[in-house]
Amino acid sequence: MPSRDPLSDAAIDDALSDLEGWSHADDKLQKTYEFSDFREAISFIVQLSFYAEEMNHHPELENVYNTVSVALTTHDAGGTVTEMDVELASQIEDLA
Repeated sequence: MPSRDPLSDAAIDDALSDLEGWSHADDKLQKTYEFSDFREAISFIVQLSFYAEEMNHHPELENVYNTVSVALTTHDAGGTVTEMDVELASQIEDLA
């Protein structure tokens, strides 16, 4: 199980080098995905939910028509970025 200890800025920057399009701001890893239509965007959210539930680590999601914005932070680590967030971001990338 990935650690829930806060990552240093250097560790986050290193992790982002493997996560194309992701950024780090406001103690969150963030990315917005664009799909062909609403149905595809919602399908992505549903599939993503299985990974999140399996990890017991739930992202902040926002959907507007064909876009899905994802923000990852570990609330029980004081709202900071941890290995849990990096792992879930990686699984989301595999899905997308």
